[in-house]
Amino acid sequence: MTGKPNQITYSIVFFFLAGLCELGGGYLIWLWLREDFSWMLGAVGGFILFLYGIVPTFQRTHFHRIYAAYGGVFIVMAVFWGWLIDGITPDSYEIIGAAVAVVGVLIIFYFPRKGEEIWSK
Repeated sequence: MTGKPNQITYSIVFFFLAGLCELGGGYLIWLWLREDFSWMLGAVGGFILFLYGIVPTFQRTHFHRIYAAYGGVFIVMAVFWGWLIDGITPDSYEIIGAAVAVVGVLIIFYFPRKGEEIWSK
């Protein structure tokens, strides 16, 4: 993997923030529509999802690479969300799938490309 440790930490923080925005906003909308909570909760969820669209722009590489790698981060965070928020213990298939997703993120986002600096943008 290439990149200075502080650049890798920077990218991980923004992946985590984007995941919180997407999961948190989606969860609030879920509560509104599926659990009969107030529409105001849904509106807040919609705004948080709007923020999710902004957070990835702070990453320092190409759009397609950010969103491809973020898909793997989202998988891992969704499994943890189910465990920590909904109290559903992940089964072995979810754990294996999340581990495969992490490998995908490492390959897509952090492995160097010939003639390209991934932190250039």
